[in-house]
Amino acid sequence: MSAVVPIPADLKKRYGTTAVRRAWLESLPGVVDASLRRWELTVDLPEGREPWNGYSGIVVPVLTPLGSRAVLKVAFPYDESLLEPAALRLWNGRGAVRLLASDEASCSALLERLDDGRSLISAPMDTAVEVWGTLLRKLSIAPDGRPEWSALPRIADTAEIWSDDLPTRWEDLGRPFSRWMLEAALEVCQTRGAVSRRSSRDVLVHTDLHYMNILGRPGRTDYAAIDPQPSVGEAEFAVAPCLWNRIGDLSRTDPAVALRERCAQLCEAAGLDAEVAVQWSIAREVENALWYFAKPDHEGDAQRSLWVASTLAGKTLAGLPQAHALKVLT
Repeated sequence: MSAVVPIPADLKKRYGTTAVRRAWLESLPGVVDASLRRWELTVDLPEGREPWNGYSGIVVPVLTPLGSRAVLKVAFPYDESLLEPAALRLWNGRGAVRLLASDEASCSALLERLDDGRSLISAPMDTAVEVWGTLLRKLSIAPDGRPEWSALPRIADTAEIWSDDLPTRWEDLGRPFSRWMLEAALEVCQTRGAVSRRSSRDVLVHTDLHYMNILGRPGRTDYAAIDPQPSVGEAEFAVAPCLWNRIGDLSRTDPAVALRERCAQLCEAAGLDAEVAVQWSIAREVENALWYFAKPDHEGDAQRSLWVASTLAGKTLAGLPQAHALKVLT
């Protein structure tokens, strides 16, 4: 069966960079074949077409033994990939793609099939905001007694780690941006992290809930989230990806004001505190910028992160490209 499932060229390029990644890539056809046999699936891929792939895995359209349309997802075993089934079981189809089966050893999952041609990346912004807010409300479930909760990381713990790590990374990278920007992120980590640790408002958070990770359900008007990177904490932590995506849609007259307005609109749609969302977004984008600076050929991505972080902080850093000249996130 695996012979009819070509490995996308994009995935080959991305995972041909280290020995560990190459080993996983070489194992992928066998994992796909074993998963097809395990769940008695039939590949439903048009001839000559590559399966869809994201940053860290492959998604193959399949038919179940009963003829239902589904997808087989096999991901590289990052921490986030390994946690995805736990989050999907907790949501159980409420605002998120439904998990039909999973195999932790191979980091593979059988999921309901969504409409990959209907995401929020090109939807009118008013529609995107409304849909995003509706989904965020559904996804923000409070911890209960189910065992899956114990496997999920906490945002307060992440903030504590960043408080220790960000200054060291900033120094090691040669202080790539102004100290005040670093200090703004550290203040968020210390204050919001402490609040989150004491909070009774903790919920399950999809921390990568951007426009491309929201797809329509076939034959229906509603949408579902995919590819969760789950954590537990303040729901406002989820806003940031919708601020660093679709920057080109911001008003050219005053994109800085428009960015703040977009944050406020998203928060209103989801019932969130806009100022808390701003704070977490500053911290997340400073951390993103440092991650990009540590990678070759990612200066444009780092500039985008710094524009968002500093603009939200009220003082856009000098020397950055104008908003509409920033690198587009793809």
